[in-house]
Amino acid sequence: MRWTTGDRGNVQDMRGGGGGGGLGMPLGIGGIVVLLVGSWLTGVNLFDVVGSGGGASDVVAERPAESSPEEEKMVDFVDAVMGDIQNVWSSKTNSYQPTRAVLFRDSIQSACGLSSAATGPFYCPGDRKVYLDLSFFDDLHQKLGAPGDFAQAYVLAHEVGHHMQNLTGTLDSAPFSGNANERSVRVELQADCYAGVWGHEAAKPGRYAAGRVELDPGDVEEGLNAASAIGDDRLQRKSQGRISPESFTHGSSEQRVSWFKRGMESGDPRACDTFADTR
Repeated sequence: MRWTTGDRGNVQDMRGGGGGGGLGMPLGIGGIVVLLVGSWLTGVNLFDVVGSGGGASDVVAERPAESSPEEEKMVDFVDAVMGDIQNVWSSKTNSYQPTRAVLFRDSIQSACGLSSAATGPFYCPGDRKVYLDLSFFDDLHQKLGAPGDFAQAYVLAHEVGHHMQNLTGTLDSAPFSGNANERSVRVELQADCYAGVWGHEAAKPGRYAAGRVELDPGDVEEGLNAASAIGDDRLQRKSQGRISPESFTHGSSEQRVSWFKRGMESGDPRACDTFADTR
């Protein structure tokens, strides 16, 4: 991916403090993997919620004392990708309202409660913000087997997809006759498709020259690999040695790849009605 450093107006940097204390919950590697994938794409923060405290402060914390040049480059990357995703959605709907990615370390207090880094990235409807501990990108590569900058961008685009669902009312109220797990799958697959809608625009040539994010050859494969890596069937097989389709909450690898590709190929959010098309 090619991108241009901006002014960090699309991030709220809370790495320097203000996130609250740790939760004191011991997690093995298996538990971390389950939480990483079982929470960060749900659309709401379902884990490590220990109260209904207020949202994170809008006052941007100072840069943490210990921050490497590589980490600062990652902050710029998140800012650039968030800005580009939102520019695309602003061009596709007149009712789009901006969000920001809140960056934190270890734990954070949002309108959805106190969460640890083990939860992974999540979108909080209560304050309409995306939350991310940058260490997740290492986990995405090393624990989930999904390396590459477009895999990381896919994560952000998926979370902004939940923001779109929140703005349009589909996050909680889209008509659907299935049970709670089946509905959760539909929500997640639509966010995957919305991530693909942004990817469709980012793949257009000449964007980098205009100061926009532009995909390089091979980036789409990174995104498809990420979508496949976090399928319920693949994760269940890895964590428990068997697959239980009735307990799926995010969709199978095949479903996630299929809906991400549908968004990538069409570039049209109207093609992302996972509630009507339950393939």
